Amino acid sequence: MPSNRPNIVIIMSDEHAPMFSGPYGHPLVKTPHMDRLAEDGVTFTNAYCNSPLCMPSRMSFMTGKYIHHIGAWDNAAPLRPDAGTWAHVLRDAGYDVVLSGKQHFGGMDQLHGFRAQLARDLHAERQHGLTDWDDGTPPASRPWQGLAQAGPGTTKEIEVDDLAESEALTYLRAPARQEQPWALNVSFIAPHFPLVVPQRFWDLYPLDEIDLPNIPDGHLENQHPVYQRMRSMFGCVDFPEDLVRRARAGYYGLITYLDEKIGRLIQTLEETDQLGNTVVIYTSDHGEMNGEHGMWRKSNFYEASARVPLQIMFPDRMSAGRRIDEVVSLVDLTATLVDIAGGHTVPRFDGDSLLPLVQGIDTIWKDYAFSEYLAHGVQRPMAMLRKGQYKFNYSLGDPPELYDIVEDPGEFHNLANEPMYQTICSEMETQLLAKWDPVEIEKQVRESQKARILIDQVTKGQWRKPPDK
Repeated sequence: MPSNRPNIVIIMSDEHAPMFSGPYGHPLVKTPHMDRLAEDGVTFTNAYCNSPLCMPSRMSFMTGKYIHHIGAWDNAAPLRPDAGTWAHVLRDAGYDVVLSGKQHFGGMDQLHGFRAQLARDLHAERQHGLTDWDDGTPPASRPWQGLAQAGPGTTKEIEVDDLAESEALTYLRAPARQEQPWALNVSFIAPHFPLVVPQRFWDLYPLDEIDLPNIPDGHLENQHPVYQRMRSMFGCVDFPEDLVRRARAGYYGLITYLDEKIGRLIQTLEETDQLGNTVVIYTSDHGEMNGEHGMWRKSNFYEASARVPLQIMFPDRMSAGRRIDEVVSLVDLTATLVDIAGGHTVPRFDGDSLLPLVQGIDTIWKDYAFSEYLAHGVQRPMAMLRKGQYKFNYSLGDPPELYDIVEDPGEFHNLANEPMYQTICSEMETQLLAKWDPVEIEKQVRESQKARILIDQVTKGQWRKPPDK
């Protein structure tokens, strides 16, 4: 990178599983601008979110801390106002730091260190249902409606994403961008459902050409119990093939719609002669099951839900075209942003800067990622440790899971009960539980749920009448 501090563009999508894109090998999904990032930048092939749900993942990314360290348990648990973020650190380092679009801040503080929100955050404007683990995981009253809604058209989400792009391009073109280094976080809802996309993107994916999920015979009947409960609670039934094709076509169209926005952001940097001093980053907050394993949406640790795209293009084309297979996560990206900007006031992050790994000077990278899930769809804490080629999943009260992601990328063969893998399973469980206490975390989560439910009831005038004396 050049010696002067570069500008930074962080492009964050919502619900993009990396395997549904050109750089990660999908044969159908058209992503020419992500392809360019792969050619001119660095692509991380094993990057993970730190919680497969919007708000917890984003709050972890903003703070560089795991969610059990910040209490951002679910989509209705906002970040504390005293939590430091990378936006605070970069502004302290002299950057102009702004947000355009979604970052899903809950509560009154909608900036958390950003100088301004250039557009709007549709998901932050909406009230999210409260989770109560005392209710367990009751089955859905009807099948999930996301597939039935899929098709060509427009939505409020499309309008908001178009606004986020427009305001970001205006920001990049302003003469004031020459006055100080800047960091722009432009964040889109796409390809998050609803799976509705403008007609020209829908037309790119004829339904008879759409691939179907890979679900081996007998897999769903023998699936781990936590996922069977989740499929039931989320209404993930055995959908007819025509609906599955429509839903996947809508998802692919939204990815190409998003990719076009990435292209226009890069083009504007070129037109304003800023690309030569700007780091461009693309990632997502989590993935989307897209019908794999009989599941839709996210909230689990399968690759399509927990793994995310991560591409970084440096001004000097450092490591251009390189693919990095070491395991990383979004808290590492947080530390990287501060490293790039030369931040002085550095909080204690749970991640490590990726720059030494990119530069090839770190020969002992930790090669692991930790993710946790503490929201709806489960009834007790869950966590994942991906280390090297293995992934270990822990669900309090349920049997463990162990997968060899290299030999079994589809995660169909649970090795946890096989004798020859007991040492690996035990070592990974020990590492996961060394700093993550599921019993204590369950207590904290349940206390938070009860407090928020009480506050909601009182606010709505639904408090319980005191008993007669």
